[in-house]
Amino acid sequence: MVLQPCYPASDLYRVMNDDSGLQVDFMVRIHGIKSFNSVRCRAVRVHIGGHPLWVASLEDIIKSKRAAARPRDNAVIEILERTWDEKIKLSKRSR
Repeated sequence: MVLQPCYPASDLYRVMNDDSGLQVDFMVRIHGIKSFNSVRCRAVRVHIGGHPLWVASLEDIIKSKRAAARPRDNAVIEILERTWDEKIKLSKRSR
């Protein structure tokens, strides 16, 4: 199912699969990010159901949430930053 939950205030498109519980948001623009090309350069490739999908880096997600500054974004920034810090620590240990 494809929805536009905040129409007409947003260019967000949400794809939902009720059977699997999967929800994916597609955005025309991202707060705090200058270009989709820069996001793609830092994106991580994952496979879902055998299909490749590029996912924005945690760093870009944090930047976007800071720039949006909505209460729901501010509520998760601390958790995302701690996750980012742990990821950096693990990366340094594995060198």
